[in-house]
Amino acid sequence: MGLTVSDRSLLLRPLRDAGGPLLTGYVLLRVAEALVPAAGAVTMAWLVSRLGAGSGGEVFAEALGPLLAFGAVLLAGHVVDALVEPLGFLAQARMDGAHRARVARLAAGSHTIGALERPQVQEQIRLARADPDNWTERTPGQGALAQVGEFVRILGIAASCLVLARYAWWLVPVVLLTAITARSLAYRQGLDFMRLWLAGTPHGRRAHMWEEVLSGPAEAKEVRVFGFAEWAVRREQHHIHGMFDPAWAASARHLNQQWARTALTVLGLAAAYVPVALDAAHGTRTVAVETAVFAAAWSVFTGLGGLDWRSRVGALPALRAARRLERELSAPAAPSAPAAPTPASVPEGAPLVRFEGVEFGYPGTGRKVLDGLDLEIRPGELLAVVGLNGAGKSTLIKLLSSLYEPTAGRITADGTDIAAIGPAAWRRRIAVVFQDFVRYHLTLADNVTLGQCDGTAPDLARAEAAARDAGLDEVLTRLPLGWDTPLARSRTGGVDLSGGQWQQVVLARALYAVRSGARLLVLDEPTAHLDVRTEFDVFSRLAAHRGGSSVVLISHRLSTVRQADRIVVLDGGRITESGTHDELMALGGSYATMFAIQAERFAAGFDDRVEEELL
Repeated sequence: MGLTVSDRSLLLRPLRDAGGPLLTGYVLLRVAEALVPAAGAVTMAWLVSRLGAGSGGEVFAEALGPLLAFGAVLLAGHVVDALVEPLGFLAQARMDGAHRARVARLAAGSHTIGALERPQVQEQIRLARADPDNWTERTPGQGALAQVGEFVRILGIAASCLVLARYAWWLVPVVLLTAITARSLAYRQGLDFMRLWLAGTPHGRRAHMWEEVLSGPAEAKEVRVFGFAEWAVRREQHHIHGMFDPAWAASARHLNQQWARTALTVLGLAAAYVPVALDAAHGTRTVAVETAVFAAAWSVFTGLGGLDWRSRVGALPALRAARRLERELSAPAAPSAPAAPTPASVPEGAPLVRFEGVEFGYPGTGRKVLDGLDLEIRPGELLAVVGLNGAGKSTLIKLLSSLYEPTAGRITADGTDIAAIGPAAWRRRIAVVFQDFVRYHLTLADNVTLGQCDGTAPDLARAEAAARDAGLDEVLTRLPLGWDTPLARSRTGGVDLSGGQWQQVVLARALYAVRSGARLLVLDEPTAHLDVRTEFDVFSRLAAHRGGSSVVLISHRLSTVRQADRIVVLDGGRITESGTHDELMALGGSYATMFAIQAERFAAGFDDRVEEELL
């Protein structure tokens, strides 16, 4: 009904995840369910024929067999109805779970993040997640079971047609064609309504946004202070009408069109019922045949009417999106995260890393962020990278982390291109604290040891050492459950941390990775929420406890980076200055100018810090 062979094949793909025994049992039950109407028509006709075959006790004897057969068919129908739904639910859960796991692996398994940042890919991920937000959307499991249901219902309709053919073969095309025509009308009306509904969903999203503005506690202050509640209500109502008015008009139109479907149903049934009723009245056919034809013709209409086209049509967008993601992200089918190396297996020294003529520009911008960048990160040194906002400092870090690939040039570690080393192997050798780090609603232990466990319990002794180095030990002593405290009030026994405390958690995570074997520590504005003195103390300890690892530090506070072994200035996509703090101040270039400006601000009392309420 409107679906191509390719669409049906795509709908059947999730069945492989249902499991052989479960799927076999479900299909057999659906086949039995589809054959029950035809079997009921035959056994009912048999029963009627025996009831008129004798009198008194003979009638009972003659009717006992067909009565038991008819009862068995009814019982089988009830048993099948009782079993199909739970088995279908289990099969659907398996298929949907496997589908969502594949989508998650595709998104997480992409070696770089460039594709994930494209709006088109994000939209495909939203669709592929198969998390329906309205009645038009279905999951892959629902679509697959609906497609199986179509096949078995066609089998049941064929069985009912055989019963009709026993009376007169010409009844089969008459009944079948009218039933198909009536069903096609319903299908087209349904698709028309679905298209109208989907066209109005942008209005629905905007209406939901205004609903949240009007009812949300965070927005409640401004709604009242600025007095725009009534205006917001009108905006919400405008979008509600924009979504529902076309659908309401279509519903009224479709209601009027129901007469055509009713007329087709009446004509199709009349074509079967009238001739057989006349034959029975004239004695050329038995009442038993009349009964069989009546039941079989009705089951053809109900069988076609029960085809679940909404689930099949509604599941296709998710399945198509998943197939497009497979092409876009090119992720392995089941990537596995390699276990973190133990300190004993890690090379003793940090690698010598070189950026050699590296160029990079974000797709669609037409601008190079890095343009012929040459930079060396020496073994064991603390290197600071400074520059104005937009100079490309964070982009440099993402390239170093293999989150992007250079459009020209290369990055090497001990003379080997890190692309040849492989993203997974290279990332085991580095630890990164990003400026826009994520606050995971996990326990403190999980937040610090995140990604560094090989399935065994985290090494708390190593975590405690990392916490001391990050200045987190004081916060740890105040947590009600210690390392097992969830860092979110939404969890039982959980607490919220301030911005500065969260940065200490993330620093501890990176230092835990260093103690677990990482040889290059990268810090992108890691202490923006800390005051200058706390930041200075953190980096003093960091420099003292980094061991043999190299450290790359990006910070807007030049009073802190003066501790670095070497400072480089990034400007115009290239390194324009390089040296120690004293050397760059003596040079009198852009670094010296930036340092003097910040010193004046600090002397005037500016802290350049965003802080929140402490724990």
